[in-house]
Amino acid sequence: MSVVIEARGLRKEFTVRQKVARFRSVRRTVAAVAGIDLRVERGELLGYLGPNGAGKSTTLKMLTGVLTPTAGELRVCGLVPVPQRRRLATRIGVVFGQRSQLWWDLPLRESFELARHIWRVSPADHAARLGRLRRELDLDSFLDTPVRQLSLGQRMRAELTIALLHGPEVLFLDEPTIGLDVVSKQAVRSFLTDLRDRGDTTIVLTTHDLADIERLCRRLVVIDHGRVVHDGTLAQLHERYGSRRRVVAEFDEPLAGPVSLPGVVVEGTEAQGRVVRFGLDGSGASAAELVAYLAAAGSLRDISVHEPAIEDVIARLYLSAPS
Repeated sequence: MSVVIEARGLRKEFTVRQKVARFRSVRRTVAAVAGIDLRVERGELLGYLGPNGAGKSTTLKMLTGVLTPTAGELRVCGLVPVPQRRRLATRIGVVFGQRSQLWWDLPLRESFELARHIWRVSPADHAARLGRLRRELDLDSFLDTPVRQLSLGQRMRAELTIALLHGPEVLFLDEPTIGLDVVSKQAVRSFLTDLRDRGDTTIVLTTHDLADIERLCRRLVVIDHGRVVHDGTLAQLHERYGSRRRVVAEFDEPLAGPVSLPGVVVEGTEAQGRVVRFGLDGSGASAAELVAYLAAAGSLRDISVHEPAIEDVIARLYLSAPS
């Protein structure tokens, strides 16, 4: 089975009360997820993005069998999540925000041993997986430390371990690097990169840390108001939403005349015209063509090319998405 997750017309509605007068309220239906189609292949690492309230957490809860869809079709690992939730639980791993699967007052080693009994994993399989994860996530120095004494970075590495000890086919990650320091973030990203590259675990990642997306995800699904507004690569996202590469040029003397190249605009000048910032919208000249033009047009001292920031691209996407 190459398709691990498949959703068609997936929808989740909630009924809420809205106050319309001092002593009167009315019921109304709100669609948290409004008809999502999604296919995830085995071994993919999918970045699932959206602003707060877009429907990310609701989607994950349906995928893991916590919530029943209002409408649509959904299968994960060939199973329908809610009616087959127990069978599905043995085939997925989850790391959801601040909800821990570790036992707070026990040494970390005992949390892992308890997990083996809960998932009914054979001692040999458990020992093999734990040994590999101990090496890859550098756990040995705090295996005998009570969970409540671990740092946030150590706890996240432990959460990843316990989620993978039963050998799940799919790993759902909700904000795995939130609150971590730079070193801990790098350790988690490096581990997830290796896990992705092995290709035997499908990963669905939700995050607000766009550096995670840039480093980890080859495919992005962006949702807004419960609908998919982008499904593709990061490069396609840059292209679709008109993100600009920028060129900053420094001259010994200001240019004698305007720069007239298609697709190039002057975004600003500094130092009495000796430093000029150019934007390239991708419709005309390339950065190389602009550099060659500037070198011929004036006394060019220094030049730098800046790739578009993913934050700008995501902001453009959200602003252009229909409400």
